[in-house]
Amino acid sequence: SDILKKFNPNIKGMSFGTANLVYGGRYNGREDFAAVVQPFFRNSILPLDADGKPDTTYFSVDCFHFSERGQADMAAALWNNMMEPVDDKMTYNNFRNNRSNIKCPTEVRIRKTFDLTTDCSGKVEAWVAGVVAVVGLLVGSAVVGLFFYCKNKKSKKKRSGVEMKGTTF
Repeated sequence: SDILKKFNPNIKGMSFGTANLVYGGRYNGREDFAAVVQPFFRNSILPLDADGKPDTTYFSVDCFHFSERGQADMAAALWNNMMEPVDDKMTYNNFRNNRSNIKCPTEVRIRKTFDLTTDCSGKVEAWVAGVVAVVGLLVGSAVVGLFFYCKNKKSKKKRSGVEMKGTTF
């Protein structure tokens, strides 16, 4: 859709900024802290129902935030992504609402989920976090504003069809 095309560059920019922050070397070599990008939502597609239409049960009434079902699916996907090795993480969520495939931590798996030996020479400037936050706020505000604009437009259309016509005797 046109809306997704408009926001997609901003979303990709925020993802890129986050990855630069994490891999920029700021957290390299620390044994008390690890920052790892969890890319489980990078290549996800909208869940569809049996008719091939977006499955609205995954979203709340504002059609932007996840519903309880969507939150549960995202939590399971994030958990599984955290259990995967850094160089072999899933980049999509299949939205199957299946809890039987939740990965359990093991001693070996936990040690391989972050990398203390990565040598990234590219540093991320401190202002990048601020820019990412502001862009996120702008994108979120635009989406919410667009939602209310469409809702208001639809409401006006309904009201104009319901207005009483003049009566004559």
